[in-house]
Amino acid sequence: MGSTRQLLERLECDVALRRICGGESKREIPHESQFSRAFSEFAETELPQRLHAALIEATQKDRLIGHISRDSTEIEAREKPVRPPVTGEPAQPLRKRGRRKQGTPPPAPEPTRLERQSKMTLEEMMADWPRACNVGSKKNSKGYTETWIGYKLHLDVADGQIPISCILTSASLPDSQAAIPLAELSARRITNLYDLMDSAYDAEAIHEHSRRWGHVPIIDPNPRRDTAKKAELQAEEKRRNHLKNNSTCHRDL
Repeated sequence: MGSTRQLLERLECDVALRRICGGESKREIPHESQFSRAFSEFAETELPQRLHAALIEATQKDRLIGHISRDSTEIEAREKPVRPPVTGEPAQPLRKRGRRKQGTPPPAPEPTRLERQSKMTLEEMMADWPRACNVGSKKNSKGYTETWIGYKLHLDVADGQIPISCILTSASLPDSQAAIPLAELSARRITNLYDLMDSAYDAEAIHEHSRRWGHVPIIDPNPRRDTAKKAELQAEEKRRNHLKNNSTCHRDL
């Protein structure tokens, strides 16, 4: 149901759903504006996130989970994409023209978000995420690039298609930059053995972070990485990695 109007139409004919929402007769269905105000309050107070965290705490904390499948999916929105602010200043400081003096070391490159995350707390990583609606692109399962306006939902899904942790960011955020905070969030809630990810997460920082938690990272090699550092997945790893396609099911979510 993509709109409040569709929900109201469903409540008109679905008695079970109407009772779940607290009403017996059709006359008790609130007006559309009341639903909008309630949804706005739910978003501001993060009520769904807190309910989900409490549910996972009550049902999954004491369970040993074999595999966590990590992936993301697009969330389309009817909002206008937010453009980056125009300040009139260059995005990066201008370098002095000409050659460096002999013996002068080159300037240190700016650390990437993945490199910064290794020294940040979960709260700091969450504050560093871009959250505004913008334009994102991603290759689908057939290799074609899809573009959408909205957001991106990052998911950690346990065996049995149980979503353990969810993060909503701007659509333009690369999958790899949400992997470490998502793993930190899941590690606070459950205990698992294997981390299954596709080639978008093939970064050394993500491998190291997974091992630091005592997990076994199984990540598809990214063909764009250095061929000398690439390693083919073993037969057992391929079998376990195949579970990701059957476990995540983010399209159904």
